[in-house]
Amino acid sequence: MASSRARSADAIVVGSGPNGLAAAVTLARAGLAVHVIEGAGTPGGGCRTQELTLPGFQHDVCSAVHPLAAASPFFRRVGLPALGVTLRTPKVAVAHPLDGGRAAALAGSVAETASGLGPDAGRYQRLFGPLVREAGLTLPDILAPLRSVPGHPVAMARFGLNGLLPATVLARRLRTDQGQALLAGVAAHSMLPLTAPVTGAFGLLLMMTAHAVGWPVVEGGSARLAAALVTELTSLGGTLETGRWVRSLDSLPPARAILLDVTPRQLTSLAGDQIPPRHRKALARFRYGAGVCKVDWALSGPVPWQAVACREAGTVHLGGTLAEVARSEADVAAGRHPERPYCIVAQPGVVDPTRAPAGHHTLWGYCHVPPGSDLDVSGRIEAQIERFAPGFRDLILARSVRTAAGLERYNPNYVGGDINGGAATLLQTVFRPTPRWNPYRAPLPNVYLCSASTPPGGGVHGMCGEGAARTVLADLGVAVPR
Repeated sequence: MASSRARSADAIVVGSGPNGLAAAVTLARAGLAVHVIEGAGTPGGGCRTQELTLPGFQHDVCSAVHPLAAASPFFRRVGLPALGVTLRTPKVAVAHPLDGGRAAALAGSVAETASGLGPDAGRYQRLFGPLVREAGLTLPDILAPLRSVPGHPVAMARFGLNGLLPATVLARRLRTDQGQALLAGVAAHSMLPLTAPVTGAFGLLLMMTAHAVGWPVVEGGSARLAAALVTELTSLGGTLETGRWVRSLDSLPPARAILLDVTPRQLTSLAGDQIPPRHRKALARFRYGAGVCKVDWALSGPVPWQAVACREAGTVHLGGTLAEVARSEADVAAGRHPERPYCIVAQPGVVDPTRAPAGHHTLWGYCHVPPGSDLDVSGRIEAQIERFAPGFRDLILARSVRTAAGLERYNPNYVGGDINGGAATLLQTVFRPTPRWNPYRAPLPNVYLCSASTPPGGGVHGMCGEGAARTVLADLGVAVPR
C-alpha cells in the first residue's frame, strides 16, 4: 500500500532505474516531496547485482561497465564517492583480440593507445587527440538533448561532423586490422548495422570517455550505484515503494507531476485513451532496437586469453575484424542469428576481487540478436570466447542465460530485449521519442517521460532523468538545484 507521504507527494516517479532515481533526486534536491514506485522487489532497473550462478558470485544483471556514469554531469553533481560508490578503472578499458594472438588495446592516453597500433599511430592521434582535448567541453553537450544550444559549438561541430558518419566509413581513417577492429567493436555498442549514420558517434564518444575518464566498474557491483541514489533520495525526505506494478495512471494518487521511467509502449498502456489519437500514432512509430542474449558465468579462474592486453581489460570485444563485426551486426538487422556473433564481455575481477570467492572469477557477456528472440545462443558466445581464449570452457562452474525475450519478461522496459530503450537511429537521436520540442513532456497534463527513450538515450548516466526533472521544475516555477 502507498504511504500517506505518497498520497501527498508533489511528484511521483514510476520506475527506479538510474534515470528514475536521477529524476527523483533532482526533484528532492529542489525541495519537492517525491515518492518513487517500483514494480520489482528491489530498486535499480539496469543497475542490479545478484548471485545468478553460485553462492558468493556477484553478477551485474544488466549494466556492468560505466564510462558514462564516470563522465555524467549528473553523477558528478551528486558526488558518488561521498555516497560510498567506488569506481574501479582497469588499466585497459577495451581490448579487441584478433586471430593469431593479436589484439588492439584502448588504454590510458591517446598516445599510449596509438603506440600499440603500429602504422595507425599517427592517424589515431589525429582523429582522437583533438576530441579528447575537448572532451570536457563536449561531453556535457553530448549528454544533453540535441535540441539544446551547445555551449561550445565549434568543439561540438568537430565531434558531430565525424560522428554522423557510419562506422564503416569512419574506420577507413585507420588502415590496420587492429585499428579498424578496435573502432568497429566500440561503435557496435550502437546495436545498429555499422553502415548506418551516427554509428561513428558511438565509437567516438565511448573511445573519448575511455581516454578522459576510463571504463570503470562499480566495486561490489552496479547495484551499489542504485543504492547510493536511494540513500540520497531518502536523506532528502523522498520515499521508495517496491513490489507495486503500476497498471494505469488512474491508479496513482494526485500529484503535481508524474514522471515515468518507461518506454513509449508502456506509456501508451498506462495512459489508455487519455492520449490524443495523433500522439498515440506518433508513439506507436517509435522504433526499438536489437535484442541481446546475455550470459553470466562463474569461473574457477581468470579467462586464459591469448593476448596479454585482454587479461588486463575490463571489457573485451569479440568478433574479429571490422568486416566480421559489420557482418554480424548486419545479420541481426536482417533478423538472423549470427553464427559467429559480435560479443561484449566484461570481466570485473581484473580490478574488483569482491565479485567472487578467492581465486575465482565472474564473467559477464552478451551478443546482439533479433528483437524478441527466445533462442539461447550461449554456445555461440562461448565459442567466440574459446576462439581467443583456448581452455575457457574448462573453467566454467555454472552459467546463467537470459534470452532477449527473457530480458523483456524480467524488465518490461527491455522491449524485445532492447536494453537501450529504443533504436539509436539518426532520426531517433534527434527526435526521441517523438518530434516534440521538449522530449520529456508526455502528451498529457503534468505527465513526463524520464527513461532512456528520451535524450540522450541508453546508458547509465542519469541525464534522461535529470533532463525530465529540470523540465518539471521549470513548469512548476521552482528553481533548479545546482
